[in-house]
Amino acid sequence: MKQVVAYVTACHGYSERRACALTRQHRSTQRMPMRRDPRTELRQRMHEIVRTRIRYGYRRVHIMLKREGWSAGRKLVYRLYREEGLALKAKRPRRRRMASHREDKVLPTGPNQAWALDFIHDQLMNGQTFRALTVVDVYTREALAIEVGQRLRGEHVVDVLNRLVRRRNAPNRLFADNGSEFTGHMVDLWAYHHKVRIEFSRPGRPTDNAFIESFNGSFPTSACGLRQ
Repeated sequence: MKQVVAYVTACHGYSERRACALTRQHRSTQRMPMRRDPRTELRQRMHEIVRTRIRYGYRRVHIMLKREGWSAGRKLVYRLYREEGLALKAKRPRRRRMASHREDKVLPTGPNQAWALDFIHDQLMNGQTFRALTVVDVYTREALAIEVGQRLRGEHVVDVLNRLVRRRNAPNRLFADNGSEFTGHMVDLWAYHHKVRIEFSRPGRPTDNAFIESFNGSFPTSACGLRQ
């Protein structure tokens, strides 16, 4: 409300008394200094989180802040989330692409530092569809896993990652798109437990995960056997 009074006085030349009367703002309130902590660092960290996890609502942002040691309650996070304009839109125009900025991707300098994940889709001769989860070591370009099935969800992604961790230990980073299988709670908890950072691709930018896209482009899906 203070900003509204300031706008009226600056743009229309009204006195502060008249501007307060028009906006129904008490003059003592208008002149009272603002004592609320702006929470600048917390707001900045929330922006950093939603830039890399564009599907996260304020609840998921609050969970990540708690993991990092921030002493911010859920209601405070919700208020800042709304004030900063970070709320997800229920519906978006079809022709408008969501703007998303991210930091430059950190490339691995050795094997088992970063894995890339993605799904490919195909169908059998009888028309039955299936999916395949592919996992590639970004540094060595080695295919670490190819999981085939009709319905692969987040729990299947976690099962594959657990099998790989038992053989090779966990990587430092995962590169994946914004599919629900990768942005869901199960993969998020797995990454938190193993201290793995997930780097999500920007919508409509397959080149952000070019390593797995290149592998999938040359992968012969016809050679896959359908898992029962």
